[in-house]
Amino acid sequence: MKDESLDIVESADPMSVPKRVALVRPDLSLAVPRRREEQVTTFPHLIVREVILLQWVVILIALASLFWDAPLEGIADPLETPNPAKAPWYFLGLQELLHYFPPVVAGVLIPTLVVIALIIIPYARVNRAPVALWSWGSKRVTIGLLSLTIVVVPLLSLFHCWVVLVPTLACEALIGLSRPLPHPGRLRAWLGLRTLPQWIMTWFVIVACLLTIIGTFFRGPGWSLVWPWEISL
Repeated sequence: MKDESLDIVESADPMSVPKRVALVRPDLSLAVPRRREEQVTTFPHLIVREVILLQWVVILIALASLFWDAPLEGIADPLETPNPAKAPWYFLGLQELLHYFPPVVAGVLIPTLVVIALIIIPYARVNRAPVALWSWGSKRVTIGLLSLTIVVVPLLSLFHCWVVLVPTLACEALIGLSRPLPHPGRLRAWLGLRTLPQWIMTWFVIVACLLTIIGTFFRGPGWSLVWPWEISL
């Protein structure tokens, strides 16, 4: 069958190698062959696995409730405020930030920026393919790390927010350690394959866990630092 969208023009020179030129009409587009990957339907392949996992979680929670009591305090007394008054554990990270930053920054600005970032990041055309961070170029990555250090270190030091500053510097040190070398070790080679989203997520998880752990186990009366065994329950 002749394709009307293509006009084949052969070379007129008999001494030259025969050539063919395909002229494509401007109102048509070429079909680019794509590699077809294996696909499965959401139901039952995904839904069944999620239901099974949900049942396991319910069973484990039910078993835990039989052997351990919930860490509840006494009945609330409106005439006596507990010291310290702690939020639920999933908000203790923000409450810990309130100890370092002004309330507007820790309670409004930072959560708002996190929510905005979660909305915008999926639409950003960054790392659509898993590309290692150092593949962007050593100069660009080094300038980015130095710029981040110049901005973050004085800001966090001004508010004495060491719980965020130390993990930030540790992540930057690991990024610098992952710089490609002619003969890297196994650890450095593994770190060198990490992408920018993986580094950002690692930093976020470490900071969030540290803030929550310190607010839960190391804050006593007056939000002062104490050892966990010194807190009276």
